[in-house]
Amino acid sequence: MKVESDADNGDLRVVAAIWANGLLTFAQVAGGIYAGSLALVADALHNFSDMAALVIALAARKIARRPANLRMPFGYGRIEVVAALINYTTLIVIGLYLIYEGGMRIFEPQEVAGWTVVIVGAVALIVDLATAALTYSMQKGSVNIRAMFLHNLSDALASIAVVAVGIIVILYDVKWVDPVVTICIATYILYVAFSEIGTPVRTLMLASPPGISYEELVDVISNIEGVVELHNVHLWQLSENASAFDAHIVLAREAWVGVEVIKNEIKNVLRGQFGINHSTLEFECYDRDSPCEYSTLGISEGMTRR
Repeated sequence: MKVESDADNGDLRVVAAIWANGLLTFAQVAGGIYAGSLALVADALHNFSDMAALVIALAARKIARRPANLRMPFGYGRIEVVAALINYTTLIVIGLYLIYEGGMRIFEPQEVAGWTVVIVGAVALIVDLATAALTYSMQKGSVNIRAMFLHNLSDALASIAVVAVGIIVILYDVKWVDPVVTICIATYILYVAFSEIGTPVRTLMLASPPGISYEELVDVISNIEGVVELHNVHLWQLSENASAFDAHIVLAREAWVGVEVIKNEIKNVLRGQFGINHSTLEFECYDRDSPCEYSTLGISEGMTRR
């Protein structure tokens, strides 16, 4: 099937990116230690976090494709959201650590081998751009892959800064530029992480989907003929591409006989206008003192659950 083929192709891209980042991390750590460059080591740590992010992303992609079961009735799609949260949290920790180390190096500058920094940094830039290209087409439909793509993109920018450090050291023998650039890289890492971490946090906190207006949804359903009011309304995001809705729908007494038609109309509105495929609707009759009855649907006391 095409879907399975696309998924397998995506997995192969992630595996290739894992190997590229793993080899690059080893080369950068060795080069950073040899050259005495904290900026190069910072870029290496960032790449190492990318490799870890890629491993987590690959595992999350495979787990997310498992079918729903009795223990996981909504499936495993939210595992990608958890993976994204882990990735962004890792970026924050690394960013804070690099700022600390860069600050210490400003007061205790060390000799830096400029040519080694330039060469390793240039190789890192090529690998980072290639890895970002591998994940670019996949990142638009997955918060997990987007986190991974942003990792790689920020790595590429960091590699440019590292090459600049090497050139400045070669030309001017300025020692403090290495820790300063390290702090700049770390600041950018923190900016990216804090900018994006809100998305997985909102999903895990069962917040309303950002693309759906709660007020508009309630207003549209309230205007359906026969609906008197809604209460106990809940709208939340199950995963990046799936939302859920449940509510108590109060119907006019004369509309009770058509509850099945109204239910189908609400379901169609939820699916067609708001993209919500998971919904639970509980219907109540407005005339509570005189219970509505409709024996064909097995409804008594004005209530049924659909």
